[in-house]
Amino acid sequence: MNHRQIKTLAFLSTLLASLQAQGQLLQTPPKLVITIAIDQLRTDYLEAFTPLYGDKGFRLLMNEGLVYTNASYSFANIDRASSIANISTGTTPYYNSIVGARWLDRETLRPVYCVEDGKYPGIQTNDKSSPQKLSTSTIGDELKVATAGKALVYSIAPFREAAVLGAGHAADGALWIDDNNGSWCSSQYYTQGGKKWMKEIDKMQSPNSFVDHLEWEPINQVSGSFSYFMSGGPQKPFKHKFTSIRKYREYKTSALVNTHITDMALKCIDGNEMGADGISDMLNLTYYAGTFDHRSITECGMELQDTYVRLDREIERLMKSVEDRVGKGKVLFVVTSTGYSDGECTQYAKYNVPVGTFYISRTANLLNMYFGALYGQGKYVDACFNTEIYLNHKFLEEKRINLAEATRLAQEFVCLMSGVRNVYSGQQLMLNVSDLTAKVRNGYHAERNGDIIIEVSPGWNIYNEDNLESQTSRLSFIPFPIILYGANVKAERVSQPVSVDRIAPTIAKSIRIRAPNACVSDALF
Repeated sequence: MNHRQIKTLAFLSTLLASLQAQGQLLQTPPKLVITIAIDQLRTDYLEAFTPLYGDKGFRLLMNEGLVYTNASYSFANIDRASSIANISTGTTPYYNSIVGARWLDRETLRPVYCVEDGKYPGIQTNDKSSPQKLSTSTIGDELKVATAGKALVYSIAPFREAAVLGAGHAADGALWIDDNNGSWCSSQYYTQGGKKWMKEIDKMQSPNSFVDHLEWEPINQVSGSFSYFMSGGPQKPFKHKFTSIRKYREYKTSALVNTHITDMALKCIDGNEMGADGISDMLNLTYYAGTFDHRSITECGMELQDTYVRLDREIERLMKSVEDRVGKGKVLFVVTSTGYSDGECTQYAKYNVPVGTFYISRTANLLNMYFGALYGQGKYVDACFNTEIYLNHKFLEEKRINLAEATRLAQEFVCLMSGVRNVYSGQQLMLNVSDLTAKVRNGYHAERNGDIIIEVSPGWNIYNEDNLESQTSRLSFIPFPIILYGANVKAERVSQPVSVDRIAPTIAKSIRIRAPNACVSDALF
């Protein structure tokens, strides 16, 4: 080969590399993004039931997707509402304000539901809802802004808070199943733009039309005979009917609800022609993978096993149907978990494991008596909620007691209570952030949390004598993944720890828009 031929070959190689790089840069964004938040999905269960799966559901995601095996939330006290808000906003409750499904209103001292809004009546429900308590933008909002409102954004879930917080402020619609009448329902907040599909909810088949005749039993013989959970010996196959006064709530925590979520998702895509043009659309879904009727694993291990097997089939049906409609490689699926698990009724005392009961209302009353002994009789403590104590700011001001001093004294007093491991003050979390307090601080919001936040020893029962609510304190780590599949995403398993905060900027990067306005995390790739 002469010198001229070598130069020509080198030029062609350089040109080819340049064209390949430009091709990657000019790669079109996905026509449709589908985020799938699976409520209470756990990696240990996901992997344990693998022998029962088909080849095109969870196995396909795990083998051909980009799988981050070590995902977590960067804040404490996770529940369904706060996790869905975190997924959609890319930030923590410290900024997005959703500290949980409920919190105490400082003005009325009554619990507030995270999506309750009296301004917007419900559609086929008595509940009045909107996303107005969510104080930052979502990835769906940013997509709407970037496309001048042309992109379609919908959210579908069994549960109201998941549907509304997944939808965000600017979405075209949010659908969920009403607890009381079993209808698909929504809020008039989402019909302001005159979306025809949202106004025809009453024509959609709802659980109230079939749940009375429904039976839930193992999907096949293998699912009904093999049991991963062997506590108490082999378990018998189950059969459940939905006939109680709580039948719709029970249905929404069964494996059968996921079939209805897939049905509605496909109807939404078809009815709105999502992914049919050059503008990226977004559909946010929530599936359920928790225990039946929030029971313990020992009570319904076989049901949970069947839930994962059925969910595997629904994931397969959803992905195949959507790719057949929109085109393979033109849809980005993002799958993750809400990152918490319903507490189990563990009888630790029976096995001599150290436990006890922490009485939050009694603690609040004793703290009020302590302040009374120091400063004179009065109402220094307004209320308590969960493991938080709310001080009476107005009364402290009238008594000319510095709030910082009052919270310091309260911390010192509550630390003496049995079962207390840590006590944080709101001012401490606002002013001094360390590695030890970062997660607690990220889950805190000054307007919605108490002045004193108490961490109770793991395994202890937390009991409120005023409303008779009880819960078990747990610090157990719940393993779960983040999986991206489709849209030319390369298959890989990544064991490096990652935060769910990074899902929103990752989606933003893939569809070439900016991340939500309080999101400071990097994209995953």
